[in-house]
Amino acid sequence: MLRRTAMGLALAIVISGCSAPVKQQQVNAQYSLPLVKTRTVAVDIPKSVPPAPQKIRDFRPQSVSPAVIRKALLDEHQRWVGTPYVLGGTTHRGIDCSALMQHVFGEAFAFELPRTTEEQVLEGDRVAEQNLKAGDLVFFQPPGPYNHVGVYVGDGYFLHASSSQGVKLSRLDNVYWKRYYWQARRPVERTQLAQRVMLANEG
Repeated sequence: MLRRTAMGLALAIVISGCSAPVKQQQVNAQYSLPLVKTRTVAVDIPKSVPPAPQKIRDFRPQSVSPAVIRKALLDEHQRWVGTPYVLGGTTHRGIDCSALMQHVFGEAFAFELPRTTEEQVLEGDRVAEQNLKAGDLVFFQPPGPYNHVGVYVGDGYFLHASSSQGVKLSRLDNVYWKRYYWQARRPVERTQLAQRVMLANEG
């Protein structure tokens, strides 16, 4: 009799012990998110995968056409041609050589040059005369207290504000300018200069 009672109690404990997790699972199912079973899922990879973004080192500067820079300078020539030379002048009523360069680079290339010739001659890198490219500043030391500056346009011509004839194009191999030629500077690399033409046009 005692053996049957003990077995009955043991059976009751086992049954109650097994049923508790079942009830708990029912409660979990009612009040919490269902359990996600881990399984292997096949994923179709699209055939056309977009290319990975290029790294900075992958970019290469676009080739620069001298025509882009030269056209921008010739447009400035048309805008300023005939403007009389006035020492200290900065407008179409009268302008000096360094102020003209400041306007040309600002309008054509969205690039700010210093105001005076003495400051402009310190800009960028020095360039040999035989390596001149459109957009290079050319400097002269004529008689008198002031130096002179212009911008090389190409084919032997430079744009400047002549003290005797105002804004015009002159040849570097002119006897006068050849005699007083001093040096040339490249204030902006040509790739950037061409890009700045587009930037100035957008503005």
